[in-house]
Amino acid sequence: EDYNYPHRKGNLGEMPSSGGDVFIHAKCNTPSKLFELAQVVMKNMPANSVESFEDVYSFVYKNGRDLSGFIDGTENAADEESRQNIAVDKETGGSYVITQKWIHDLQVIDKEKDKTLESWVGRSRPDSTELSRKSITSHVARMTGGNSWQQAKPVEIVRQSMPFGSLSSEAGLFFIGYAASPMNFEFMLDRMVGARDDSNCDDIMRLSKNIKGTYWYFPGADELKKFA
Repeated sequence: EDYNYPHRKGNLGEMPSSGGDVFIHAKCNTPSKLFELAQVVMKNMPANSVESFEDVYSFVYKNGRDLSGFIDGTENAADEESRQNIAVDKETGGSYVITQKWIHDLQVIDKEKDKTLESWVGRSRPDSTELSRKSITSHVARMTGGNSWQQAKPVEIVRQSMPFGSLSSEAGLFFIGYAASPMNFEFMLDRMVGARDDSNCDDIMRLSKNIKGTYWYFPGADELKKFA
């Protein structure tokens, strides 16, 4: 499918299209191993083939919370089969992937009352319970298509996001999502900037700024064999 990532702009901010040719998603409990992997990858790239690259190392914060203090990935399917149904294209065996780099405003997060932050997200901060009454501009309402209690979700993705950064420079969320079709991402991003169904924007953009984003296609095992 066409997985072009368009630049988006709403009343609360932009979602720039930063592009890219190769994305490697690696996971390890030992960060130094990830650093070594990045070294090996870059060392084995053809001479003069890389114009620029970025390696981002993430960490687990407070047992799986975002730096905003909210639990991340609450709506992820719990079992392996469900995740595969959501994330894998049945025809190709591959996955479409979104990456976004979000920089959090830690001062806003620190100063705002929990009630305000919860209204922006649409969930309680301590245990991630969905609010029965929430604004149409809350993050939950933008992602599901409405602000009804346990609104039926028209699309789903498998989230693999992680916090990253440092206090001395910038910190936030490196958002990663997998889906069987890029249309799943399109629905969500359009609703974040008020470009689908209505003109409302996602309140999550009051506490975080998106500075990079693009789509990728991860080939399935059979497709990868053709490259060998």
